[in-house]
Amino acid sequence: MTIQATTIDTTPADVFRAGHFVPDDWRRLADDEIIPADGKVFLSVGRFLADAEAGALGNRPVGVLIEPADRVAPLVPHLDRLTAIAIDFPKFADGRGFSHAALLKRHGFAGEIRAVGNVLIDQITHMRRVGFTAFAVTHALTRRYLTEGRDPAPKHYYQPGAGDEVPAGTRPWLRKLA
Repeated sequence: MTIQATTIDTTPADVFRAGHFVPDDWRRLADDEIIPADGKVFLSVGRFLADAEAGALGNRPVGVLIEPADRVAPLVPHLDRLTAIAIDFPKFADGRGFSHAALLKRHGFAGEIRAVGNVLIDQITHMRRVGFTAFAVTHALTRRYLTEGRDPAPKHYYQPGAGDEVPAGTRPWLRKLA
C-alpha cells in the first residue's frame, strides 16, 4: 500500500473586510507564473520590484505579499502603484508583520493592508490599530467569532494607533504627568 502526501490548500476563498466576510478577488502568484491579463494578483516583494523596474506590470491592479523577513523600505517609492499589500503571519508568535503594517501606514500607504496566515482573534484588534484593514482567516474559532461579531477589543488605549482614535487631550482615562 502506497501512501501519497497531499497538499491541503488552507487559503480561504473569502476575506474579512469592513465587518463581514466577502469573496476574495485576489490571487497569490508564484514567482515563475505569468501575470494574467485580468484579475488581481499578489506578487512577492522581489518579483514586484523586478517587474516594476522592467516596466512589466502594465496598468493592472497588483499587490505585494510581504513575508516576515522582507524589508518595507524598497517598496516605499512604489506605494502609489500598489492596490493592496498582504502581510504573512506564518506563526502566531511572529510579530514582524505588525511592524511592516505600521511602517506602510507611516509612509502613507492608503490601500488595503491584509493579514494572511496564522491570524487569531486576539491579534485582530491590535492588527487594526497598526493599519490592517482585511484579514484572510483560516483559524476556525477566529472565523466563528468574526462571523458572530464577537470582538474582544478593549475600548480604551493609552497610545494612539493608525485608525480613528479619540483625540489627544480628551482621554479621561489617560493619566497626566503633574
